[in-house]
Amino acid sequence: MKLLHTSDWHIGRTFHTHSTLAHLRTVLDALADAVREQGVDVVLVAGDVFDLSMPSADAMTLLSDVFRSIRDAGAQIVVTSGNHDSITRLGFHAEWIRHAGIHVLTQHHSLDEPVPLTDEHGPVHVYGIPYLEPSLLRHSYLDVDLRTHEQALAFAMQRINADRAQRGGRSVVLSHCFTADVAASDGVERDITSGGLDLVPTSVFDGPDYVALGHIHGRAQLSERVRYSGAPLHYSFSETDKLRGGWLVELDADGLADVTWLDLPVPRRLVQLTGELETLLADAAHAECESHWVKAVLTDQVRPMDAMRRLQQRFPHCVALEYRPSVVAEAIAASYGDRVKEKTDAQIVGEFLAYVRNGVGPSEYERGLVHELLIEQDLREVPA
Repeated sequence: MKLLHTSDWHIGRTFHTHSTLAHLRTVLDALADAVREQGVDVVLVAGDVFDLSMPSADAMTLLSDVFRSIRDAGAQIVVTSGNHDSITRLGFHAEWIRHAGIHVLTQHHSLDEPVPLTDEHGPVHVYGIPYLEPSLLRHSYLDVDLRTHEQALAFAMQRINADRAQRGGRSVVLSHCFTADVAASDGVERDITSGGLDLVPTSVFDGPDYVALGHIHGRAQLSERVRYSGAPLHYSFSETDKLRGGWLVELDADGLADVTWLDLPVPRRLVQLTGELETLLADAAHAECESHWVKAVLTDQVRPMDAMRRLQQRFPHCVALEYRPSVVAEAIAASYGDRVKEKTDAQIVGEFLAYVRNGVGPSEYERGLVHELLIEQDLREVPA
């Protein structure tokens, strides 16, 4: 049996206020093509199908279209919910659409009820663990200590492993969580709790032949059989260098046989350009970036006026701007009053300009202008 492990589609998410629906459609259409070309039997989506708990009509339409394309390509679909999903909305009509080969697993009470699949080697049981928030779960299991995500996932896997032992055969688990073996990074969907990140040890997932994880937006291999696939699109500039795609997982008669990476297209690449504004606007080396999403980091000593408008004239998809001067004035411990004591008015103006412009004092033109203004002020103050 061949499975394609994906996660974190985040249908409906925006990128710096821009809709990502068209780009995501392109990627997921390519995914359906890959299902056909690679002979994939099952597509796994390990949580965060939608970006919002109340997805728009356009987001719902995209999901329906993609599910149809994947089914037409010959694969069944197994989905579980993430922290961004509404289990009610994502799971609506789950009972009926499973007859069409689309299995949506969002309920904690059915953790040990797998999707039964078969191939020439026998049964494969696919279990889905929806995102389990301990504070919402514990009231249903009063005799179980469920204060942390580790306890919630351990409880889920205990039920799953007990069911696996009875059924026999091979097994796959989907889960949306943050494991202790993945270092915190800017691309991580964080679960902030009192005391920091609520981590789950990878050992919690001992047992199944393959564990398909979601929650972080970059691929990661925690062991041969436990992996994150990451998101199909880049959703922040911190993800620029992370590959987009999914894991192709092959099961044979004995369990996990092979895992390979499948690249998916990147409709619009991300790039960060650093330099002075005039250089970024004129440098021919940046020509290929004119069709990319662009984040500009300006290093000018004096903050340029109207920088974003000028950048967008060359880079239409410039969506982020940061001012980071290459030289920063050294911090001075003395108070402003002490620094200007016994200085002339012209020197005070010069000190102020250097302070607000990161060490760049007045130009010759500005010195002349200040001199003229001060003379004019002195003349006005002379008694008639």
